[in-house]
Amino acid sequence: MTINILIVGAGAVGAFYASRLAQVPDVQVSVICRSNYKAVASNGFSVSSPKYGSYTFVPYRTFANPKQAAESKIIWDYALVSTKALPDVSDDSEILEGLLKEGHTSIVLVRNGLGVEEPYAKRFPTATILSAVTIVSAAQTSHGIIKHNRWTRISIGPYLPGTTDETASNATIKLASERNKKFVQLLQAGGIADAEEYSHAKLQMVRWHKIAINASMNPSAVLSGGSTNNNMSMDPELYLHLKGVMDEVLTTAPKVLGTPLPKELATPEAILKSTQKNTSGSKPSMLLDWEQGKKMELEVILGNPIRIAREHGLEMPRLQSLYALLRMAQENRDRAASAESKL
Repeated sequence: MTINILIVGAGAVGAFYASRLAQVPDVQVSVICRSNYKAVASNGFSVSSPKYGSYTFVPYRTFANPKQAAESKIIWDYALVSTKALPDVSDDSEILEGLLKEGHTSIVLVRNGLGVEEPYAKRFPTATILSAVTIVSAAQTSHGIIKHNRWTRISIGPYLPGTTDETASNATIKLASERNKKFVQLLQAGGIADAEEYSHAKLQMVRWHKIAINASMNPSAVLSGGSTNNNMSMDPELYLHLKGVMDEVLTTAPKVLGTPLPKELATPEAILKSTQKNTSGSKPSMLLDWEQGKKMELEVILGNPIRIAREHGLEMPRLQSLYALLRMAQENRDRAASAESKL
């Protein structure tokens, strides 16, 4: 039986994982593109990778917008969303309206930050939602050209708020877990050997762990004037700053989640040591957004963790400082751009 997967947000990360899923027999991967639609519709994606070599990925169908995807009448088994999470701009769960077959289509959210699942759970209360965290380093250097730099690991778990590993037993939970297992198996079959299956509770721990990386490096890259992660990790003072932010997040997470973080998750020292080896020159996504005048993922990477911690009576002063500074910087930039456009 053919499995149909729709990629919503075919940027670097979405296109990379789409290109691996498309290697699996009896899997058809279609994409919804934005600015890269013409290039992809004409030539597909050209992917280069130190792990998989250079190859072309031609989607089964390429759509210019969600309306086209809905009009195709294809029944999607999985709808993978890898767009940026900007809840301060819009509720992007709306993009899936008309694309899901109730009781059949699973939503896969491959996104940074905390709280990214809630808008989808509210809009589609009966849908199976799979939450994914990835550390892949990839860039779309021009429309349809994907450069995979380093890493492939993606961790996926069903989004089942209010459950723990001990309470995961009813039919809804079992169905979500089965669909989660199947999607992980598809990724593994596509060559992503370190695609990992997690429970809801453990995946949320992984999300907090990823926040330690994103919330330390992304804002700091912007505030330091355009530094790469490698540059910052090699600087003695910035090393201490990055480690301090990571320590703050990883100390707060167990208090919020009510359980210790798994020992297999890397320590701040191990993360920074690995970063020092990454000489690809790649820039954090938040820095790229800043340089291109785009909105940054401030709320899901900084604002939401701060608010969640405060709901538990906890403060994260390092994170709060980064959030306050970058939010004001973004507001000032946008205000200046708006004033300039009126001249």
